[in-house]
Amino acid sequence: EYYAAWVHQIKAPIAVMQLILQASDIQENRELLSELFRIEQYAEMALCYIRLEDDVSDLVFKEYPLDPIIRASVRKYAAQFVHRHIRLEYQGTDARVLTDEKWLSFVIEQLLSNALKYTPSGTVAIIWEQGQLCIRDTGIGIAPEDLPRIFDRGYTGSTGRSDRRSSGVGLFLCKRICKNLGHEICVASVPGKGTTVRLGFQNQDRVYE
Repeated sequence: EYYAAWVHQIKAPIAVMQLILQASDIQENRELLSELFRIEQYAEMALCYIRLEDDVSDLVFKEYPLDPIIRASVRKYAAQFVHRHIRLEYQGTDARVLTDEKWLSFVIEQLLSNALKYTPSGTVAIIWEQGQLCIRDTGIGIAPEDLPRIFDRGYTGSTGRSDRRSSGVGLFLCKRICKNLGHEICVASVPGKGTTVRLGFQNQDRVYE
């Protein structure tokens, strides 16, 4: 309860700092806003972790159009795409899925965060194909020996050891959430060429096209 309350409390000064920095559009403030955005995302991740570890289920399953959920996540990271000079490819989708909007949004946002973090230059593409949502980047990729353990809690692999920003928690949370939602998640990667994460909705009672 204390840590959950702390996360909620820290959001207030974060919001105030964002307003102060947005008042003057200079390069230094843009850099600080980018770092502050990362702090905000780490706070959200901590809150998500607490909720999952407490086994508190607030899942609300409904039929949702997938496109608005994706676009809301993309808007949240739009400034990061611009700041990092990463091109986004997304054409939209008419797919409808049975899911929990809040938790699925967290998964998509975490996957976008990872794609941005490990793509120094190039493209992040969001594609709907064969009942799967694919998030594909042209980043540094994941070593073959690390792939079997990327969903383990705290495992950062060779990439994490060379990049101290990795916590080894993000993909663990995504896996846990997808399990709760009844979605599949899998990762394929080639070092130096990029990573593709697929979210599958085939095992649900209904998937809408």
